[in-house]
Amino acid sequence: MILPPHFIPFPTQIDSNDLPKKFTFPFYYEPHALSVIAAKELQNYLETQTNFQHNFGLDKNQDGLVIGKMFGVLVCQNESKKLGYLWAFSGKLAENNHHDYFVPPVFDMLQHDGFFKREEEVLNAINRKIEVLEKTPKYIVTKKKVIATKEKALEDISNQKERIKRLKTLRDERRIEGEKNLDFENFKILQKELSNESKEESILLKKMTKYWNYQTENIENELAKFTSKINSLKELRKQKSGELQQQLFDSYSFFNQAKELKSVGEIFNNNPPAGAGECAAPKLLHYAFHHNLRPISMAEFWWGQSPKSEVRKHKQFYPACRSKCEPILAHMLKDIPLEDNPFLENPAEGKDISVVFEDDFLAVINKPAEFLSVPGKNVSDSVYQRVKDLYPSATGPLIVHRLDMSTSGLLLIAKSEDIYKDLQSQFIKRTIKKRYVAILENIVSNDEGFIDLPLRVDLDNRPNQLVCYEHGKQARTEYKVIERKDGKTRIHFFPISGRTHQLRVHASHSLGLNSPIVGDDLYGTKANRLHLHAEEITFNHPILKERMTIIANAEF
Repeated sequence: MILPPHFIPFPTQIDSNDLPKKFTFPFYYEPHALSVIAAKELQNYLETQTNFQHNFGLDKNQDGLVIGKMFGVLVCQNESKKLGYLWAFSGKLAENNHHDYFVPPVFDMLQHDGFFKREEEVLNAINRKIEVLEKTPKYIVTKKKVIATKEKALEDISNQKERIKRLKTLRDERRIEGEKNLDFENFKILQKELSNESKEESILLKKMTKYWNYQTENIENELAKFTSKINSLKELRKQKSGELQQQLFDSYSFFNQAKELKSVGEIFNNNPPAGAGECAAPKLLHYAFHHNLRPISMAEFWWGQSPKSEVRKHKQFYPACRSKCEPILAHMLKDIPLEDNPFLENPAEGKDISVVFEDDFLAVINKPAEFLSVPGKNVSDSVYQRVKDLYPSATGPLIVHRLDMSTSGLLLIAKSEDIYKDLQSQFIKRTIKKRYVAILENIVSNDEGFIDLPLRVDLDNRPNQLVCYEHGKQARTEYKVIERKDGKTRIHFFPISGRTHQLRVHASHSLGLNSPIVGDDLYGTKANRLHLHAEEITFNHPILKERMTIIANAEF
């Protein structure tokens, strides 16, 4: 049997017993051993290839814009049960959609004789016509005349209105003076005179308004000779652009294993996010289904320098993005048995919270790692639920602050609404002090310091956070190194603000400590647990008015 192009057989025979029973759950996974082999083959190729030039930011002497890239591998079987793998990259690579050994895009917008390039040239031609018209000297002069005429009209009419008001005041003064000093007949003559003056000024205002309306209408008619052509072209451009967009939506159509095609327009109700369908995972699966290949396992990894906003580590495996890929993959993986979705599992099962301190007013509990602070979208078991069961007579929100699910440590619990408000006020005023302990993957050279990197949510990949100086919220962390041992760093974090994933991003980001927390499955490498623990909290007791410090040592 002829193998499909881009299908790369494994160099050695693979025992069928080594194949996974279910396909990779793409949004949270440990890469299967076969995916790791395929990924290493791809990484070896990237390190030695000479087929294209792309600056991944790994060679300081290389010219060009630095763009790291997500790559994907799909282990699959052909109809003869031969095992191999496919390679793909997200978006385009070295300004091209096609490269040897990599599967092609679902749709190639860069194809020179394709409809997109043809229609793009039609739109560009319309843009050029609009540009020529908008740069015509007579159009520019006429446009300026319209503005100048309207400004002059407004000025003259405003001046006349002010004149009318001023003269009215003077007439009122003359009328009052005349009433005092003139006899009846002369006062009547004065009133008629004042009335005539008022009418004359009003008539002048009407004539002036009529004159300027005429002048404005004339010059606007001159301008309309140009704007009607420009607006017609813009309307044509809008129509052509909409038709092209719809054609694009229809062209990005994805197979599933039943060979059912579904377009990106159908999947996203004709409102797909930018770049939908250009990630590695949809490319790989579409090619596999199109060539009757059965998917076995999949993995994606980052190659190159991390973007300034995100945390991406060279050669690190990452899940598929959710906003762009999840709706597409829901169609493509239809009826394929997947590994268990960990987001549907209860991570707190078999775990208990321990009470470190309590009185009649509040409690401090020690939350285990992988335990929700509050109920989640799919799992209700949480610190909130456990505390509610533990203190059935307590009122109010109970949970004063939160910890990430993966972070262990101390949480303040309020047993009444008043205590909750008091402790919340202390958080807002930043009089509550917290200390975290963590182990970082690498050696941190500075003994202490501050990290100031504003954060916002990654809209394409929730709940991950991005460093964003434009829209991010201020996030500041103080740190102090405790110990350096075996290539790792034990460190204390003192968060000044309390943003989501603040310590995790500040540790891992290249502008922070550039060293992920051990076990960080979002910003580093997964391990037995996230080595981050909230070990100390200091607050003012709302009733006793004493400064209290509670400590719970980390298990690591």
